[in-house]
Amino acid sequence: MGKKQPRPRRSFTPEFKAEIVELCRRGDRTAGQVAKDFDLTETAVREWVKQAERDAGERVDGGLTSVEREELAQLRRDNRRLKEDVEILKRATAFFAKETR
Repeated sequence: MGKKQPRPRRSFTPEFKAEIVELCRRGDRTAGQVAKDFDLTETAVREWVKQAERDAGERVDGGLTSVEREELAQLRRDNRRLKEDVEILKRATAFFAKETR
């Protein structure tokens, strides 16, 4: 018997995620039922619900809000760019130091 092929990674709009979270919050269906109805993984649906609770300030579990996640991603991009700039300046300094000798 062959291995089950992994599902290709899909991306969803924030609006779609918000609708799924709202369906779960209404209480008439569980996260598992909503996931099954929309062909989603139950883990993803539960994570979306947890993230929505963090963003709304209803959950304090050490996780980051969506705004904090975006800020962290931006800071990491900036940090990576600055490190590259420093590396270029180090090389230029070494080059010009060699030239003046």
